[in-house]
Amino acid sequence: MADTKQAEEQAGQAALDAREQRWAARLARQITAFARSHGGGAEGQLAHIGRGSTRIALVGANGEWGNLVAPTRASAARAAELAGLTLHEEFDGELAAKVRTGPYEWSRMAGIQLGGPRNPAA
Repeated sequence: MADTKQAEEQAGQAALDAREQRWAARLARQITAFARSHGGGAEGQLAHIGRGSTRIALVGANGEWGNLVAPTRASAARAAELAGLTLHEEFDGELAAKVRTGPYEWSRMAGIQLGGPRNPAA
């Protein structure tokens, strides 16, 4: 009986690992596509965003930026590894200085105070 339960737990863990590997492979393809379309390279940072999810913040070589969300930190780290993404411990001054923001981002940050586009949900 104990052997059966242990075998079931191992099978469940293997399925979880396989699911995380599929997530990591999918995210790695997206990271690679982002890097390719934004100057041939990218750097990133992993951040916990709640309920076990992890945000992968990406900064392309040309300064464009984007985010991906992974279901677990392990799948995010594996995706970064598969894609060859250079990871930073923090989104600090060094990485932030590489981000290029345009008029759209500035108007969204300023909001309606400076005549930026209104938030449609408001």
